Amino acid sequence: MSHTAHATLTCSDLSFSWPDDTPVFHELSFSLSAGRTGLVAPNGSGKSTLLKLIAGELRPTGGSVSVGGTLGYLPQSLPLTGDLTVADVLGVAEVIRALDAVESGDVAEEHFTTIGDDWDVEERTRAQLDRLGLGSLALDRTLSTLSGGQVVSLGLAAQLLKRPDVLLLDEPTNNLDQEARHKLYDALSDFDGLLLVVAHDRALLGLMDGIAELGASRLRLYGGDFTAYEEAVRAEQEVAEKNVRSAEQDLKREKREMQQARERAERRASNAARNLKNAGLPRIFAGTMKRGAQESAGRAGQTHASRVGEAQARLDEAGRALRDEQRLVLDLPDTQVPAGRDLFLGQGMQVRHGGREVFAPGGVDLSVRGPERIALTGPNGSGKTTLMRLVTGELTPDEGVVKRGEGRIAYLSQRLDLLDLDRTVAENFADFAPGRPEAERMNLLARFLFRGARAHLPVGVLSGGERLRATLACVLCAEPAPQLLLLDEPTNNLDLLSTAQLESALDSYRGAFLVVSHDERFLAEIGVNRWLRLEDGVLRTTGAPGA
Repeated sequence: MSHTAHATLTCSDLSFSWPDDTPVFHELSFSLSAGRTGLVAPNGSGKSTLLKLIAGELRPTGGSVSVGGTLGYLPQSLPLTGDLTVADVLGVAEVIRALDAVESGDVAEEHFTTIGDDWDVEERTRAQLDRLGLGSLALDRTLSTLSGGQVVSLGLAAQLLKRPDVLLLDEPTNNLDQEARHKLYDALSDFDGLLLVVAHDRALLGLMDGIAELGASRLRLYGGDFTAYEEAVRAEQEVAEKNVRSAEQDLKREKREMQQARERAERRASNAARNLKNAGLPRIFAGTMKRGAQESAGRAGQTHASRVGEAQARLDEAGRALRDEQRLVLDLPDTQVPAGRDLFLGQGMQVRHGGREVFAPGGVDLSVRGPERIALTGPNGSGKTTLMRLVTGELTPDEGVVKRGEGRIAYLSQRLDLLDLDRTVAENFADFAPGRPEAERMNLLARFLFRGARAHLPVGVLSGGERLRATLACVLCAEPAPQLLLLDEPTNNLDLLSTAQLESALDSYRGAFLVVSHDERFLAEIGVNRWLRLEDGVLRTTGAPGA
């Protein structure tokens, strides 16, 4: 069934503030029709809040939201309890109970009312679950027995079963492994209504027909997928940079001309005074001529000042079009690791959880040498985090042999919980690098974009992206510097700018790393040169995805 005719979404002068009067939007207006649109902006810009306003979960403080057609909405964290069944979540439990009753011979009118036109509900439900990789789920299974990724996929199946005209999704791939992500991409590429997706997943944004960039109370629409958006932004930036350079030149020229005019006026005034004196004119004439010269110089000065003011205004205007890209430019020579140095060697490693072996019989072997860049992939629940904890030493294997090199191993969890939240960025950094002089520490923090007062903020008040940068500074510039870095799903909660900053930091890092991630674009950007996959308890070397 085509949804295209009904699917519309219009926000008119939409305003929203939190109960403490913190404003989020002011008179935001935009309109969307059928097609797939990715909604992007830094974390904290109000993307999730906008979806909640459209879905009716929040009330606007001004303006209106109008949705044409039926609405489906999948929030970032699903408000589901563990004792619900799969059928409950899919909203088909009552219809299926009525169908079962009719099949058993109970022909009460209420069952037929409940069923309505939904006689094929079980077939439709099974087909939808199959499409999202949940074909093996029994409809009476409870949520408490499912993984986080399965719950998200189930939530999406529930929305798609409603056959909505307008579908809102908030970070739908955050907890999904690669297989589940690809099934979601396939399901969404067939959706023919109006789809609005908040996402930092660049592969998902690559499937979009348009990108909507949320700024300070305005939404800018760009045609094409995420790559086209990046190119458009890059072209805008080049024009903006050219305009800034040109406006800077204009301002310099106007200031120079004003200074030269001032100097000329002063020279003329001093020459005139000398000439008058030599000419022996009466004092009253001399005074009148001097005043005339001063007024003329003053008028010329005002003209130049106003031209300088206009040039400054043009520069300010050009500057506003420039994006604050906040790129990290780092040099991390202390993280250098000689090629071939053994950093970790594990043989026959086995771990038991509640009597169950995590890995296949005989355990797993893992070696990490020199500046290798290793990606560890595999389905959710396959034991990737357990393997990382064996490498760090946080976990001791129940069987097998583990040898670690002398180099420091650092672990960056996706929770970013390494730092003391009550202490400032500078104080945390001093704990990690106590031997560095304070001036050098402040210089390094500036490289991670903590300049001046920003370095003296408590870590607890930082945004997610700032906390990532603070953690990277402490980990990468620690004494001794880490030779092996472990990263567990590092991009899961990061916005696009923070992901780019992490990629930049890892490009500058010269040691080895082992990274668990389902984000294929991220793995491609950081120069992975060895691919491992953990599945069914077996660790195998594979080629790069799509290679």
